Amino acid sequence: MKLTGNTIFITGGTSGIGRSLAEAFHKRGNTVIVAGRRKALLDEVAKANPGIDTIELDIADGAQIQQVAQQLIAKYPALNVLINNAGIMPFDNAGGVLDDAQAVHLIDTNLLGPVRLSAALVGHLKQQPESYIINNSSVLAYVPLASTALYSATKAALHSYSMSQRFMLRDTSVRVLEIAPPWVDTDLVHKSGDPRAMPLDAFIAETMDKLATATTEVIVSVAQPLRDNAGPNEHAFVDQFNLSLHDSPIPVA
Repeated sequence: MKLTGNTIFITGGTSGIGRSLAEAFHKRGNTVIVAGRRKALLDEVAKANPGIDTIELDIADGAQIQQVAQQLIAKYPALNVLINNAGIMPFDNAGGVLDDAQAVHLIDTNLLGPVRLSAALVGHLKQQPESYIINNSSVLAYVPLASTALYSATKAALHSYSMSQRFMLRDTSVRVLEIAPPWVDTDLVHKSGDPRAMPLDAFIAETMDKLATATTEVIVSVAQPLRDNAGPNEHAFVDQFNLSLHDSPIPVA
């Protein structure tokens, strides 16, 4: 994708990967709108980056997503990039008792949030000559972390959804990209300085470089071995599988 001249809306943009991506795109001359739940943090981002606009959004709230989508379309008619970045990562125990409220909130945030927002904006994006939906998943989509089992499952679901979304939008102006970060030293859980985590600035630099030529996904080099666990040829296989059924759909009883 071209890295300049876009109008970009990014969720979860008040900290970590989201904020750093927003700032990186802003520095390249893009119009950037950042969404987050807390106004104080949005104000902090705007103050530190004159020109970045902000909007309050709880990505787990379906009704609010619809309202914000309409506001964005009205205020930013050139909007052509959606980055679904917002997410939460609570620990859980797949071999123990389920915290039902936490589980529902996690799925609403990490999976239904990007699905709902993409659906709310895709009609507008189709009208742009070149547009992108960028979904931020995780290498845990391919190799789950047992102590965050449901988080890993939501990221696997988002990866799967991204492939279907890419196929369904193949004949439109909308391209679907997926960023699958490794362990990056951010405050998603807690910023620790652990040497096993990839430094945030290094992750952003490599991600921006790879976005320039990406057609399906962006995987930084340290994450490639985990990504390869799922098989690097899955995109073509998924397309071939769907195309084989496209003209002869599966009958519904």
